[in-house]
Amino acid sequence: MTDSTYVRFFDEFGMADVAVVGGKNASLGEMYRSLSAAGVRVPDGFAITADAYRDMLTRADAWERLAETLDGLDPGDVADLARRGKQAREIVYGAGLPDAVQAAVLAGYRRLRDEYGTDISLAVRSSATAEDLPTASFAGQQETFLNVRGEQDLLDAIRRCFASLFTDRSIHYRIDQGFDHLKVALSVGVMKMVRSDLASSGVIFTLDTESGFRDVVFVTGAYGLGENVVQGTVDPDEFFVHKPTFVAGHRTVLRRRLGDKAVKMVYTEDQTGRSTHNIPTPRADQRRFCLSDEEVLGLADSALAIERHYGRPMDIEWAKDGTDGLLYIVQARPETVASQRSAATLDTYRLDGHGEVLVTGRSVGERIATGTARRISNVEQLGEFRPGEVLVAETTTPDWEPVMKTAAAIVTDRGGRTCHAAIVAREMGIPAVVGTVDARTVIADGETVTVSCAEGDVGRVYRGALDFHVDRLAVTEMPRPATRVMVNLGDPDRAFATAMLPSDGVGLARMEFVITESIKAHPLALIHPDRVGDPAIRTELERLTEGYSDGSSFFVQRLSEEIGTIAAAFWPKPVVVRMSDFKTNEYAGLLGGRDFEPAEDNPMLGFRGASRYAHPAYTEGFALECAAIRRVREEMGLTNVIVMIPFVRRVVEAEQVLARMAELGLVRGENDLQVYAMCEIPNNVILIDQFARHFDGFSIGTNDLTQLTLGVDRDSEIVAFDYDERDPGVKEMIRLAVEGCRRNSIHSGLCGQAPSDYPDMAEFLVELGIDSISLNPDTLIATTRTILDAEQRLGRSHR
Repeated sequence: MTDSTYVRFFDEFGMADVAVVGGKNASLGEMYRSLSAAGVRVPDGFAITADAYRDMLTRADAWERLAETLDGLDPGDVADLARRGKQAREIVYGAGLPDAVQAAVLAGYRRLRDEYGTDISLAVRSSATAEDLPTASFAGQQETFLNVRGEQDLLDAIRRCFASLFTDRSIHYRIDQGFDHLKVALSVGVMKMVRSDLASSGVIFTLDTESGFRDVVFVTGAYGLGENVVQGTVDPDEFFVHKPTFVAGHRTVLRRRLGDKAVKMVYTEDQTGRSTHNIPTPRADQRRFCLSDEEVLGLADSALAIERHYGRPMDIEWAKDGTDGLLYIVQARPETVASQRSAATLDTYRLDGHGEVLVTGRSVGERIATGTARRISNVEQLGEFRPGEVLVAETTTPDWEPVMKTAAAIVTDRGGRTCHAAIVAREMGIPAVVGTVDARTVIADGETVTVSCAEGDVGRVYRGALDFHVDRLAVTEMPRPATRVMVNLGDPDRAFATAMLPSDGVGLARMEFVITESIKAHPLALIHPDRVGDPAIRTELERLTEGYSDGSSFFVQRLSEEIGTIAAAFWPKPVVVRMSDFKTNEYAGLLGGRDFEPAEDNPMLGFRGASRYAHPAYTEGFALECAAIRRVREEMGLTNVIVMIPFVRRVVEAEQVLARMAELGLVRGENDLQVYAMCEIPNNVILIDQFARHFDGFSIGTNDLTQLTLGVDRDSEIVAFDYDERDPGVKEMIRLAVEGCRRNSIHSGLCGQAPSDYPDMAEFLVELGIDSISLNPDTLIATTRTILDAEQRLGRSHR
């Protein structure tokens, strides 16, 4: 039996007890008590109450000394902050634990030993009574002590935890948030230590941390203790799970990215048992994911149960125990950055030009900033940093936060999207590029740089000050036109952010863009690497497919996950995926492609599109494309994907491709599968009634239709003056196509460049009554306004 005044076990409290046990402990108790039945596994433990902290300071007459120490503190004076923080910590630690508190703690310790065995090790964590609130996270502000063993070590760790309420970063954070230092008390959590030093650990967010997109669970992880992931010492593995389809029973990982996981934090065996250090991660472990798919999905189950219980997006820490092989949730708090963004306004940052790229890494923040680079190697150098500079470092720690919050941008050599630098950058609304590897070497101290996180998943640091602008959109104020307005999208890294724009789905997702960026190799080279003549290319193919059973599995998984990401971002809106439309010279440019592609004098009019799909020379490649689409629709459950066939020259070709797709398991009409065709050849327009029997819709491609109607090579700068999508002949082709679709009761859309470039073309399409127009994301808002104006002139009602 323990003294409930000073010690309470997790099954004895919940979120209503924040004032007694602090936010972190209250959440652990809430989960242990309420979510264990839902499969959320939390290690058992107890909280040392805030009353114990207050009684300790009262008995030691410490309150007045603390107040005097902190009175008149200027948080901007780093040296003064450090001096006063040290003095405050000494006051608290020196107070000592009252006898009654010690007795209650040791009784709780004995109960845990009875539950888990006498060799139990403990995690001792701080839990402030003002922390983990919906609008303010105190994460990382106080200390944690791991692998604590024995009574005396436990009592000492508790005293150190109490003292850590006055770390420099905690003092600074409370001032920023407007909390009174002496009114915030500290509880301490004591729980079974999860031996993730022998396995892996990481962080889960129940939304996308960059865009704020809420339909995914984002899991990160690395080997060893979780400190490396939180502090950004390693580039972790990343996984996404799509909530709607997962809940519907499609248990698949949506997307994954392999991190380098270069080091892992383990324990150093010494007399205290508390020391930790990093050791190199074995090469074999670096090249494989730290979690299996089933483990990722198990964590997603727990995360969703926690999110449902709390009714808001959550920031969760997990750990895998290397001794029992089980996954544990060791912390959960409200997510306080991405979830706080206003959905009513979208700010889109755009570079007005490009320059020399110094380094690249993972982008954080979707913003752009310019400033003077300042390289910082250790905490002693922080006094040299000036507000508005770009902080360049190997990694960052919570001790750096007072300076980080004054930076224009942050660049680190190490870390992933949930590292310390990334978390602070998001909270402060500044861009960060993390995991650059060599920024401290490449970027000169004192040079002007532009940090851009507005170009997708890859963040770039440019030399010099580049011009940029910000487009601000009041989303909720814009009505929706009767004409469906969709987007053209080929970059899955931009999918979640683009899905936040007001659109009706994706009118053109270019498969070849995904293959170029994410797969990089020719599909036949992956199937038949033995036929690749260059040994260096064969070696590169082996490196690409490491960790996969073969090249085919690599192609199908990577392609399905990238397409699936786009489909998930816009779910349940339609996403039209065009099968690969490389020309032979473009295919030849892929890794190993020259061994499988013919040389053509005019690839634009050669072996491309539908003509490849049923041809013996590419039938194996097309089978992989179809396998990826099947996986997206059937295993992932993303049935909003519509397949589109490009460059269908003849009706018989359409019949052959559809028959081949059916052989490969993609049967038009089954499982609600729709198949569109590109309308980009004059023959498609002339014979539209015959083509319409085989397809559910046409998407007019003005680029090729203009080229073939006017007989102008669209790649030739010499005759560029004759290339004009607004030519009367081209517009007549478009008119006939739209009318033909209407006549045959199939969908009519346009996904070419013309309406993005020319407002009058958008007006023309509205006048024709086309069903949908697909635009580039950067012109979506402006062209939507043009469409609304056109519909208003025509007397059509908006949605």
